[in-house]
Amino acid sequence: MEVKEQVMGSKNAFERVMGVIPGYHGYKEKEMRREADKLLRMHLARRFEEERTHLGLLQTRLADRGKLKALVAMERAMLKLQLLIDRMKAAAYGYSGWFDALKVGEKELDALYVFDQGLVEGLEKVSAMIKQAENATEDVVLQAMAEDLLTLLDGLNNTFTKRQDVIIAEQSSSKPTTSA
Repeated sequence: MEVKEQVMGSKNAFERVMGVIPGYHGYKEKEMRREADKLLRMHLARRFEEERTHLGLLQTRLADRGKLKALVAMERAMLKLQLLIDRMKAAAYGYSGWFDALKVGEKELDALYVFDQGLVEGLEKVSAMIKQAENATEDVVLQAMAEDLLTLLDGLNNTFTKRQDVIIAEQSSSKPTTSA
């Protein structure tokens, strides 16, 4: 919620005056929430990219030390991490404006923030796991760590899928029904 609060606090004088126009306040608040949603996901994508860089350096060290089994497992984790990053960058953004094709209501946007909090926590876990793996030396331990990282990244991708499902469900329920 910190990003949302920063965006909300950055209103200029014009926006504060416009806030007294009926309907404008709710619309503008939703637009700011949408921007906060976009900023948060782009920030998370950048941070996950930093972890991808650390994972790449770890893979280089594993290759240099001849730890091929662990290297293969870490490569699978790298692919899962890249998938998550790509999905975050290409995701539909929170609330859409009046004329956008995709509409997301406030209730659904609140649900998105819950999923985003899970992604923030997951980022911290990914970072910690990569740091632990950098200090491991035994093949069996490295392989187990890679498998744990894979499991975590699968979970984060599932979380992101559920996040997208909130948007898709809202889009489906907001479409007018036609009867033949």
